[in-house]
Amino acid sequence: MKNFKTAFALILAVIMCLPLAIFASAAAEDGSYEITNPYANINWDSVQAYKTALHTHTNASDGDDVLAASIERHAQTGFDIVATTDHGTVNYSWIDPNPNKLIYGVMSLIGKTEGDLVYLGKEGTFADGTSYTVSVNEKGDEYLTLADGKQILRVPYGIENNAVSVNAHVNSWFADYSDNTITTYEDAVIGVDKAGGVSVINHPGEYTKARYEIRSEDAYNESNPAYNYYINKFATLINDYDSCIGIDINSKGDNRTRFDRILWDTLLKRFSANGENVYAIATSDAHQLSVIDTGYTLALMEENSSAALKSALQNGEIFAASHCLGNYDELVDIAASLKEFYGETALYNKVNTTALEMEAKINGIENGEYDADESIGITYSTLSDGFNTANADPRITSIGVNEDTDEITVSTTDALIVRFISDGELICTKKADDATIDLNDYADVLGDYVRIEVFGEGGIVYTQAFLLDAAAKAGTSDPVDSSYANLGVLDFLFAEFNNWYAVIVRFFSNLF
Repeated sequence: MKNFKTAFALILAVIMCLPLAIFASAAAEDGSYEITNPYANINWDSVQAYKTALHTHTNASDGDDVLAASIERHAQTGFDIVATTDHGTVNYSWIDPNPNKLIYGVMSLIGKTEGDLVYLGKEGTFADGTSYTVSVNEKGDEYLTLADGKQILRVPYGIENNAVSVNAHVNSWFADYSDNTITTYEDAVIGVDKAGGVSVINHPGEYTKARYEIRSEDAYNESNPAYNYYINKFATLINDYDSCIGIDINSKGDNRTRFDRILWDTLLKRFSANGENVYAIATSDAHQLSVIDTGYTLALMEENSSAALKSALQNGEIFAASHCLGNYDELVDIAASLKEFYGETALYNKVNTTALEMEAKINGIENGEYDADESIGITYSTLSDGFNTANADPRITSIGVNEDTDEITVSTTDALIVRFISDGELICTKKADDATIDLNDYADVLGDYVRIEVFGEGGIVYTQAFLLDAAAKAGTSDPVDSSYANLGVLDFLFAEFNNWYAVIVRFFSNLF
């Protein structure tokens, strides 16, 4: 009987351990991933993260303020690099006015802008009493030098293309290109590509009307023919023209771009499956001084020069960053992590309160309390009167990749949590002082890439994507559906129809 009990116990133990053995054999082993690190060539001991404004406006097109006031506010808010990107207007200098007379005249005629143009000259004094000089070095780079010695680089040939299109806006730099006829995304990207510049698709939620969606699951849903069309449209531009590096994912307070991280992840899923990356920037798209420090891009460079900036953009050696967040689901997850790691702090209460206000607005729209086509209009922000009120912005000081152990480690300052995302899903959140992820622990939920978000009191920073086994996947899939056919300048009607169809459905659903 004793032998029987012993044998029975042994058999039972084997049965109980069998699932664990199966699970262990299915788990990834150390060194099983080839990780493509977009920051592999960065020397973290010597590199600097230059705060960069890639999208701003003045009264040369439809901005409210003169260039001198815009540059002054950028200086006050700590920018190292500024691109002046007025609609249809190539920026040649900050010294003397160089407007596009057609754009400036039309904008003035329709009341979009008014007043004389006020540029910087070769020297002067800002309204706050700060003196400055403007000079061009031997390489052709133009710098504003403040009285304390700080320099701000002007990005050459900044412009927002497609001035007379229907929100098909493409920002470009480093290329003397413009076309103010009725043009499409394709026209602008091709023109910039031929001229040797760099371009990005601006605030795509504006064109696709994703800004008017209420729930994340509806935005850029590929089962929706309109969204599927636009995803393929953007994928085609990025796939066919290396000079088009990606999209703007957070701009101007993030109300209209709050779902554009979903688009980014959708594009990343398509491209990373083929061993390729899609880069993201963040901007202010500032038409008013109060908006200037909402979104920005951090360029990782050894020197502050145009050549270094162009290289950083082309190679993805940048971080997108923002002082604002407008996505409800992201805020709910961030609030939960803050509470888990730090308790019910003042910051937790601020983030959670914003999420609750957004939830009430979402429910109000769906219940007919607000107009059915009204967007949320609520965001988390660290700004007051256009200035950041947090003690410091979160910054990434280094990223280490250990391919022997499949670990990615993020070192930060002024950060609280670090979020790891793959295939558009949050796979884990770490405290900022212990932000190492072992990819093997998440083998069952990993896609073809991992990207990272760093959140602190001062806002959020987004890394570019780390591709997994990219070399083995290169050329194995097409980011663009074979059925895609470009409809050209009239394809904005897809978004209009899609938006109004959704409005009508919500309206009638509230009646019954």
